[in-house]
Amino acid sequence: MKLIRFGEPQHERPGVVLDDGTRLDVSEHFADYTPEFFAAGGLARLREVLAAGRRLRQVSAGLRLGPPVARPGKFVAVGLNYRNHAKEVGIPLPKEPEMFTKYTTCICGPDDAILIPKGSTRLDHELEVAFVVQTKSRYLESDEQALAHIAGLTICNDVSEREFQFDHGTQHVKGKSCDTFGPLGPWLVTLDELPDIGNLEMTLAVNGKTMQHSNTKDMIFNVPFVLRYLSRFFTLEAGDIVTTGTPAGVGAGAKPQRWLKAGDEVRLDITGLGTQTQRIQPLPADY
Repeated sequence: MKLIRFGEPQHERPGVVLDDGTRLDVSEHFADYTPEFFAAGGLARLREVLAAGRRLRQVSAGLRLGPPVARPGKFVAVGLNYRNHAKEVGIPLPKEPEMFTKYTTCICGPDDAILIPKGSTRLDHELEVAFVVQTKSRYLESDEQALAHIAGLTICNDVSEREFQFDHGTQHVKGKSCDTFGPLGPWLVTLDELPDIGNLEMTLAVNGKTMQHSNTKDMIFNVPFVLRYLSRFFTLEAGDIVTTGTPAGVGAGAKPQRWLKAGDEVRLDITGLGTQTQRIQPLPADY
């Protein structure tokens, strides 16, 4: 299944996308795709609704898409998880996943504008595969167990402000959590629709020029390992989001370095997960 949330910010409703691209509204059956939805077995119930062939209202393709999960409790990120990215920034391959957090207030829809925060000088993009936790996860012992705890995958642009990230202390969170720094979507794709999550092509382009092109085969730590690893140290709850690192091609790794600026268009594509497109914009005067 492909889960979507559509409508204006803070007023999104839940829906699904069929194989032919048709969007359907399921809000008569489910209030939203919240942590409670996933924890209560909502995905199984959603499958039952679709299998029953009940009449569902069609949703216009022109309506805005929001992030595919509502009100996640945690937004966890993994850094340096692609071999080619570690090489481009000149850092040895990590022996264990490197972890930080993004505050959930940074989350926005897949095609919402990315706002340049006040004082920003080095705005950067990071193309990533993210997953959503389906079931409370702690001390997971196998990849099979971890995969059973994952609701699905989505695209994340782990937008980063490198001055905030590196020049104001050592906490990544300052450069990772500005408003609009967490576009998610367009869909949350359940694992049954993704035959090999270890072989997903991924591309990011700025103004039509490819900047990042890689494959999840280049991951140092794969998706189930990341969840197993994190579950050793803290409990992950249903609806939590984990984004799994970016491949080579970020602006910080370029020679010379390059940064996003107002008016730029960023497009992200990952096999089976859809497409995001964002325009870089200055903060509104009344922000």
